[in-house]
Amino acid sequence: MRDRIDREYAKPLNVEELARGVHMSAGRLSREFRAAYGEPVYSYLMTRRIERAMTLLRRGDMSVTDVCFEVGCGSLGTFSNRFKELVGMSPSEYKAAAAGSLSGIPPCVAKRVSRPVRNR
Repeated sequence: MRDRIDREYAKPLNVEELARGVHMSAGRLSREFRAAYGEPVYSYLMTRRIERAMTLLRRGDMSVTDVCFEVGCGSLGTFSNRFKELVGMSPSEYKAAAAGSLSGIPPCVAKRVSRPVRNR
């Protein structure tokens, strides 16, 4: 199921649909996922979406609104709040700060360096 989330992050996924795909109840899936990966299904999904959004924003050729919908978020407000929670700055601030900041770094290293870290 985690692989499905990683592949289909931009699709409208919810816990009930994911649970049907693995023949579990939504509650059981949530408990099992949290026990295995240390975070709820929705948090994991949003982290993947924000990670992809960071990549798109670094490219600089898309607006924040376009990036929001490209990664599967239905609400710009929710996307912006979640982005700020995970990254520590708004998507607009990130886009401005990241412009060219990772140029010359191999993509595999850039991905690791720029991965979102949950701010708690």
